[in-house]
Amino acid sequence: DRRHRCPGLAHLEQARSTGRMSYWPQLLAVLVGAGLTVQVGMNATVRLAIGSPVLAAIVNFVVGLGALALVAVASGARWAPGSAASVPAWAWFGGLLGAAYVAATTVLGPRLGAAAVLALTLAGQMVAALLVDHYGVIGFPQSPVTPVRLLGAALLVVGVLLIMRR
Repeated sequence: DRRHRCPGLAHLEQARSTGRMSYWPQLLAVLVGAGLTVQVGMNATVRLAIGSPVLAAIVNFVVGLGALALVAVASGARWAPGSAASVPAWAWFGGLLGAAYVAATTVLGPRLGAAAVLALTLAGQMVAALLVDHYGVIGFPQSPVTPVRLLGAALLVVGVLLIMRR
């Protein structure tokens, strides 16, 4: 479905469709994942300075909104007429999940440590990912849970437990 693709990454889709293997999506995912760890520390620092995890999360989103607005202007992104009306009502709540993640990790990061909080959130993401893939919901293609995928998730949980040991 074309509406779920990012036009700025069209060259990656083209490489995939032509059979040339590109590792840019995987590298980008690793870099974004590394950035999440740094983000938790930055947000915790803001929280300590201003005294509120909610206000620290607001600062995070205001700065992020500013950066995204600049990227949108620089890339020439435009709203397609009527496109907002075609978004399912449930999809608008994605921002609430992002806000909950930022606020929670801002508080939990200093308490649990970077490795533990990110390992736990990764474990939660993996469980959710297996479910949404299995049922093919919220815009993801259906990819059934297999014994190999369950083994991978179990190994991830074991990894989380090992990381949690101090």
